[in-house]
This record gives sequence, C-alpha cells and structure tokens, in this order.
Amino acid sequence: MTPAPTLTTARLILRGPEKRDLAAFTAWVTGSERMDAVGGSGSEREAWYGFISGVGHWHWHGYGFFTVTERETGVATGRVGIINHAGWPQPELAWHMFDGYEGRSFAFEAACAVRDWAGRTLGLEPLISLIAPQNLRSIALATRLGAVEERRDIIDGEKCIIFRHLNYDDSRAVTQAAGAIA
Repeated sequence: MTPAPTLTTARLILRGPEKRDLAAFTAWVTGSERMDAVGGSGSEREAWYGFISGVGHWHWHGYGFFTVTERETGVATGRVGIINHAGWPQPELAWHMFDGYEGRSFAFEAACAVRDWAGRTLGLEPLISLIAPQNLRSIALATRLGAVEERRDIIDGEKCIIFRHLNYDDSRAVTQAAGAIA
C-alpha cells in the first residue's frame, strides 16, 4: 500500500500503513485521552482523513509514519515515523502509541530504528520533535533518545517545545547502548 520499507527491532516490526490498521488508528483518534497532547480527540471522519494523509505522506516525501507492530502477535501498537507537514521547520521524528501499549519502551525502540534508518538511508539529520509542553511522557522519551530542547515555538497554532535530536553518528551510540536495533 505504501513505499515504506520494513524495519525490524528486537521486539517490533515497523511497516507502512495498511487498511487493517485503520481500526486501531481510529480508536486512538476518537477515544484516547492522550489525544489531548496532539490537538484533541477527533471524529471517525477526521481519523479517516488523518490515516489517508499518512499514506499520501509516504508517496509525497518518501517517508512517513510506520505502523509499529509486535513481532510475536502482529498487533498494531502505535505509529512512529518522520513527518514534514507544510509550514513546519523541518522533518520531525514523531511517535504515537495506542492505548495499552505505552510504558513498554516500544516507542523508544521504534524511534531508535526510525532515526537510524532516516540517517543511514535518507540523510535526514539531525531531526526535530515538536512536543506539547504538557506532554511529559513524550518529553521524557525525547530526552531518553538524547534530544535536547532547542526552543519553544507555536506551530499550527499550538505551543510546542522543539527538541533537537543527535546527529546520526552520535545517535547510533544511544541506539546501540539501549539494544534497540536487532
């Protein structure tokens, strides 16, 4: 469905979005309390548009959100990838874990794999992450990934902290130390 490669880590498979992922994505958009950190919950229609725009992002940019799945079960646990919407300062390393899959280091493991792929294959470095100031879990993850706060800004009408990730070569040490790449 998308030109996305498949990335594999110790516990995860990251692949392009597929039709079967729409239900999990819609449940997250319409019902997750964590949507407050990314602009608020949406309708099923908005989830559809968000999902389809994610597919189009791959075709437009050659990168986008990977669907993160557990290797053992094949269950979709979230989305991690690189997005670059119109008006953004540069490509962003972003993550969204679906309800029930946060707190297992899946986002860290997947973000390390995506960051490695982006540096090694695409030359997109150093990436940023745009995080709402109240999103403490994402701030903690960005810090764990070695990113540092660069500045505060308003993007798409929302206050955010822009975190700057390490250069590709420096980030490999963080990734390898964490054992996040298989």
